[in-house]
Amino acid sequence: MNSTTVTEAKVPSSESANYVVVERRGNAGLITLNRPKALNALSLSMVRDLTTALTELQADPAVMLVAIRGSNKVGRPGTADALFGGFSAGGDIRYFHQAVLANDNSLDDFFTDEYKLNHLIHQYPKPFVAFMDGVVMGGGMGISQGASLRIVTEHTRMAMPETNIGLFPDVGGGYFLSRCPGHVGEYLALTGDVIGADEALQYGLADVKLDAARMPAVWAALGAQAFSSITEAKSWLASEVGQPDAALIQPDSHIDSFFSLLRVKHMVDALEKAKDDRWAHKTAIALRKRSPLMLHVTLEQIRRARQMTLADDLRMERDMVHHSFYDRPGTASEVMEGIRALVVDKDYTPKWNPARIEDVKPGMADEFFVSPWTAETHPLKAL
Repeated sequence: MNSTTVTEAKVPSSESANYVVVERRGNAGLITLNRPKALNALSLSMVRDLTTALTELQADPAVMLVAIRGSNKVGRPGTADALFGGFSAGGDIRYFHQAVLANDNSLDDFFTDEYKLNHLIHQYPKPFVAFMDGVVMGGGMGISQGASLRIVTEHTRMAMPETNIGLFPDVGGGYFLSRCPGHVGEYLALTGDVIGADEALQYGLADVKLDAARMPAVWAALGAQAFSSITEAKSWLASEVGQPDAALIQPDSHIDSFFSLLRVKHMVDALEKAKDDRWAHKTAIALRKRSPLMLHVTLEQIRRARQMTLADDLRMERDMVHHSFYDRPGTASEVMEGIRALVVDKDYTPKWNPARIEDVKPGMADEFFVSPWTAETHPLKAL
């Protein structure tokens, strides 16, 4: 396939814009998230379009590799002046809030389809390259952490910030965060802190760092090569773009000294006692702002996931997200209160229940790990 073919993804909902652009150039399938005004936040239709695109590209014998990027507000996907600078800020949390209030069953479809997409990417049989420039958070991590080559730049701002809104790091977050060196996974999951490219490499959440200015040329080069096989495509990527350096992956003893502790209360106590440590003081303040209940849920998630396969972790997270939105009626759940306070009303004063870390009783997090489905009826049973 020598000529460039641009295939516009079908939009199954009422969205008028084409938020997923799929191109076949040479032997490459190139996918651009094209919702820059929303920082490429994922909607249900985008999740489905991505799944369709990846499935079709996987079945196309002429496609030897696939790459994904996010569009910036300035660039025009599919043209020479397309600019990088933003990957994806995650899921559309305003939609989550509206869907619950409207009893909209599409919210269930969103999480089920998103987690299936995450699994597809982790298991993808062809080289899958993620250009993780700019903001890479939440659902954006879900569609990039499973890539065979994860490229970051000096502009990368990476996080799993779900505890900020009373949720937990889903989209396989239990799986990939728990596999960070030492206890960095607990730290990133509980705090939602933002890290840059160098930390992403150290924590095993990225493979290669490139100058942001090189990204357009590398993207163009992917579609300009004539690969005769997947093996040849892999070799080209290793020599021309780079490959992981296992020596870069290192634990952080400072983080481990706090986040290896048994319970959330132990961690916060230790952080607050380290009075001459500015990082510890800042981290303790951040944890005190999170939902106490969801901190306990998240810690349990990460530690359970260390012993799980990806499929089992995603099934667990599907159970957890059901409980997160539906165990308490209407707006009473932690995540609905968090979205209200930080995104809808923007008063930035969520009223968590329980209100303090000290008020979380033993066993309160356990219900999040009880599946509402049997193994035969689970929405992710086929993974």
